[in-house]
Parts: sequence; structure tokens; C-alpha cells
Amino acid sequence: MEKILEVQNLKKYFKTPRGMLHAVDDVSFSIVQGKTIGVVGESGCGKSTLGRTLIHLLESTEGKILFHGEDITHADKKKLRTIRENMQIIFQDPFSSLNPRMTAFETVREPLYLAGKWTKEEINERTEQIMETVGLDARLRNSYPHELDGGRRQRIGIARALALNPEFIVCDEPVSALDVSIQAQILNLMQDLQEKRKLTYVFITHDLSVVRHISDEICVMYLGQMVEKSPAKELFKNPVHPYTKALLSAIPIPDIHVKRKRILLSGEVTSPIEPKPGCRFAARCPYAEDKCREPQSLEEISKDLSLIHISEPTRH
Repeated sequence: MEKILEVQNLKKYFKTPRGMLHAVDDVSFSIVQGKTIGVVGESGCGKSTLGRTLIHLLESTEGKILFHGEDITHADKKKLRTIRENMQIIFQDPFSSLNPRMTAFETVREPLYLAGKWTKEEINERTEQIMETVGLDARLRNSYPHELDGGRRQRIGIARALALNPEFIVCDEPVSALDVSIQAQILNLMQDLQEKRKLTYVFITHDLSVVRHISDEICVMYLGQMVEKSPAKELFKNPVHPYTKALLSAIPIPDIHVKRKRILLSGEVTSPIEPKPGCRFAARCPYAEDKCREPQSLEEISKDLSLIHISEPTRH
């Protein structure tokens, strides 16, 4: 199957008074068209920065981003305009990501208007079709964000992302600000849309239960580094990296008769500003060895394409 997106050694650093902050550091992966890759990790691990760098809301520091085999890492403004018709984002907080002065209809219509490809009548017709697709009633077309609940606001965000019929969507914690009952509705909607439109998702979340439900593959990030990548079922069945094991041990089990041994982490969290070479989890890892503090790389460890962060072989 065709790879729609390929990321090679992607880095995104931010300048701070204390030095360069390594928000995303040497991340590589690829996504097959029509599939979902989940990105999980603690708050501050670089998940959202990675997603925004993929679609050029942030410019990368180093590395390559290939879309349908074409290098779009340093695309100019004209090229970006074309790219963004095919690459969109759904933001975490629907309230803060919507213009409070625009109605639901105006918000969904805006990308179509800016594209400049359709007449006013065609734009209005397409807007109504998209709103219907995501389950927004016609009676809500003149409603403002503050008049709607979180689920309907997020449906507007999804409709806006779908307006130009993209192939690839970054979903930046799209359900984390919603009630659990509404989360299920939005997740089911996103899966239905993916099936009908052959969409490809990068699904960013800190909720492991959600990512297990929606993802085909899962990447685990820690302080800017990708420490493990595996098919979703395999990751939950057989986690390899100690950080992944610690994350999974924190998932609550809805059965009082089943007890799961919680892996409690201790030690100082490594600073992401000018970090030393090696695995950044080593300071908190109960299994850390000297080689964990050497430069790391992802290597395949099983036939199902599971990858784990391990020390690079010594070069003579």
C-alpha cells in the first residue's frame, strides 16, 4: 500500500535563554494511506509540536517530510497553499480554535471561500453538505460557538478540516476536552469519515484507551524522542520499552477483582534544553545501563515491524 506521509529524522528546536529546547528530536516514521497512527506520551513530550510541524504550522529545524513521495520540508508559500488543501488539523480545544464572531455556517464556509475555486452558490451548497456529513443540524447554521456544547463545537472543527476534502488530518487531542459520552460520538464519527473518505490520521492523545480504539499503529514519545513504535494490538499485548510498560500500567481496569501491578517511576525528569546524548528516560528507568546513555536509534525487533529505541552499535 502507498505511503502517504514519510518523516525522516525530523527535528524541531526552540531557542530559549538557557539554550535550545529539543521539542522533537530525530523522529522518523511513515503512514500508509487510509490508516491511523497514534502518538502518545506525557504532556510536554512533543506530540502536538510534531503534529504542527508535519503540516507546516511550525517550520522544522532539520529532517525531511515527504508527502506522496514529494519533499515538502521547505515548501514556499505557493506550494504550501496547495499542500494545505490536502493536509488539515483538528485542534484540542474547539472553543479556543473557533472564531467567536463567526457562526457555524461561516466557519465551515471560510476555507471554501478562501480557496477561490467555487461560486457563492456552490460554496453555500458544499457548506450545507459538509455540515450534514458531520451531524450538524441546519437549525444550528446561525449559532455562535458560545451557544453550543463541546461536542457540537468539535463537529464544527471537524467540518472545517473536511471542507477542502483533504487526504491527511492531524488530530491533536480532539476529544480530550469533551465528556466521555461525547468522546465516543466524535470518535465514531471520525472513524466513519475515515472509512468513507479514505482519510489518513495522525491521532495525538495522552489517553491510551482512546488511542487503542482508533489506531492501527502507535508511536510512544518521551521528551521529544520516539522510544517505541508498534501495531496497536502488539503494543498493548507485548510492550517492550520500560516507559511504554509504565504508561500501560497506569490504565485503570474496570474490575475490582483484577489487580494490575503499577510501575511507579522515580528520579528527575531530564531537561529537554540541550539534553545529553542517550535515552532521555534513563534517569527514571529501573533498568538503565551505561549503554542507555549512548546515542540511540530505532531498530526493528520483531517481524510485525515493532521498533524500539536502543543504543546505536559502536562504529570502528
